[in-house]
Amino acid sequence: MRFCSLGSGSAGNATLVEASQGITSTRLLVDAGFSVRELVKRLARAGCEPEDVDAVFITHEHGDHVGCALSFCTRHGIPLITSRGTWRAVGSEDFDHRLLRLVNADAPYPLGDMALHPFSVPHDANEPLQLALDDGAVRLGIVTDLGCAPDSICTALGRCEALLLECNHDEDLLRTGPYHPSLKKRILGSHGHLSNAAAADLLARCRHDGLRWVAAAHLSETNNTPALAQAALAPVLGAALPSLRIADPKLGLDWLSLG
Repeated sequence: MRFCSLGSGSAGNATLVEASQGITSTRLLVDAGFSVRELVKRLARAGCEPEDVDAVFITHEHGDHVGCALSFCTRHGIPLITSRGTWRAVGSEDFDHRLLRLVNADAPYPLGDMALHPFSVPHDANEPLQLALDDGAVRLGIVTDLGCAPDSICTALGRCEALLLECNHDEDLLRTGPYHPSLKKRILGSHGHLSNAAAADLLARCRHDGLRWVAAAHLSETNNTPALAQAALAPVLGAALPSLRIADPKLGLDWLSLG
């Protein structure tokens, strides 16, 4: 299994995951928070064409995640996977319902060479889901939008060899920064976004000897820096430091192979 980020910030989010078994491959796009034209361009940069995508999974209805998902799936005949709550928020009568796949938290969903394991997260959206994915050999956890991390999140991520983990903001930068007080309150709330410190706490609770990759994601360009995110996570990983990467908010992250 391998994955790359096509972008991970308030301007747009999308993660491409690929699993292979022998001569077959399955590619899942997690979120599509760009225009169709921009998404196709970013896919091409990752060596992928729209027809190579087997399904699109939408975590929740916020624009930087759902983006062009409906039009992209319609144009290319690609199945759209999401929760019932998210579909209620973004669904369209014009969408071809034969392409729609509704999933529930904690109910595995098979997709070709991988299995999807959606799980609920506290975020200010209608039934948001994040994902763990496995190909029978390795497991990847994607958790990019949540305000806090109850024990259920640790359970969902506990056996992952790699994590794409939200490090949205540094609390001091956010509190003293230019955002409107109401927006600061939303981000800092239990259904907002994870701070660097909260991400480090989550990482400490779900870390295990098999964890090999950690990628910090969804960094705010206003309220965070790569150096601050790395400084928060590195002490948790300690001397046995797995490979730590920082996804660029605009450009994302190049392919990482998990084995």
